[in-house]
Amino acid sequence: MSYARPDALVSTEWLAAHLDAPDVRVVDGSFYLPAQKRDAKAEYAARHIPGAVFFDIDEICDSGNPLPHMMPSPEKFSARVRRLGLGDGNRIVVYDGSPMMGATRVWWMFRAFGHKDVAVLDGGLPKWIAEGHPVTDEPTQPRERHFTARLDATLIRDVGQVTKLIDSKAEQIVDARAAPRFRGEAPEPRPNLRLGHMPGALNMPYNELIDPKTGTMLPEAQLKARLAAAGIDPARKVTASCGSGVSACVVALALYLTGAKEAAIYDGSWAEWGSRQDTAIVTGA
Repeated sequence: MSYARPDALVSTEWLAAHLDAPDVRVVDGSFYLPAQKRDAKAEYAARHIPGAVFFDIDEICDSGNPLPHMMPSPEKFSARVRRLGLGDGNRIVVYDGSPMMGATRVWWMFRAFGHKDVAVLDGGLPKWIAEGHPVTDEPTQPRERHFTARLDATLIRDVGQVTKLIDSKAEQIVDARAAPRFRGEAPEPRPNLRLGHMPGALNMPYNELIDPKTGTMLPEAQLKARLAAAGIDPARKVTASCGSGVSACVVALALYLTGAKEAAIYDGSWAEWGSRQDTAIVTGA
């Protein structure tokens, strides 16, 4: 499948052919919300792509922050991924069992910390298994590698920056949550959050960028059409938000694939914005 920037995706066929390549490292970035009642770590232990290591989004984070899985310091990120055998010079391929949600968060985290040679496995583990490719329960024993983490501040936004962006309209705010949550008509999965969205935000539900039958990203023409229908101008910078900074990364991936300006992620997303009393919120479309 052809994209303006195809380097961010690899097919199951490509990975099967390059699984033993010396520079390729495979990462299970699976992540599930509590309501899904799935244990990503246990599922990895029971079944994963041979050689894959598990990237724990809820551990490789700022553990001192009460908000969920906020970005860690460059020092913590570097230390954790080194132990996973991920380092400079590696071609990192990330998959998940969703598919496409946790993997895109890990993809974005590596890019935000300066490692650009990273891609998402299109269709994830479900497509890999459906096609009969191998899986194993054998533990992976990675050899530690050197990783240099340099934060790219253009790819991450905090609550103060988003507040200013709403006022200045310097960037487009794009909300990846489902439309009923965006409009304030459905409850949030996390308790004690106000309902609605940021003033001026556009709604682009992340799942509408994924083929529901195959779990793969839609072709470029369809991605462009859906982004345009949401009112997104590809020539303008986007800051993407969602419930907690995970599914927003699907929007960031879609924008990247289609050649648009590379998006930033509002890391706190609605878990932060909806919990505060000093943030502006509107309801409806």
